[in-house]
Amino acid sequence: MFPYEFRQYPPIDSTLFSQSATAAQLLMKDASVILAKFAQSKSFATTIMSLAQQGKTKQVQQMVQSLGIRSKVDIYFNPDGIRLTLSPSTVGCCQLVIGLRWNVF
Repeated sequence: MFPYEFRQYPPIDSTLFSQSATAAQLLMKDASVILAKFAQSKSFATTIMSLAQQGKTKQVQQMVQSLGIRSKVDIYFNPDGIRLTLSPSTVGCCQLVIGLRWNVF
């Protein structure tokens, strides 16, 4: 007999789950704006990569934020690519992580 078989769970309240899903939809919209810019503007993508290679995280952050997104974006990059973590600017309910490669080694 396993002790976890008798575990009592609290009553289900999907309020936070639904709120997280709604917030995640907004993150998806912001992600779509960012990805569209990366895909459609070679000069924007080139500038992002150039700044990243120079270690200018703040400038990369500013360029991404200049796209009019409302989400908080944490940016990490290395020689292989870039990772953007989007989260709501007000509530810490969810995150959306996007990883893009820009080098093949």
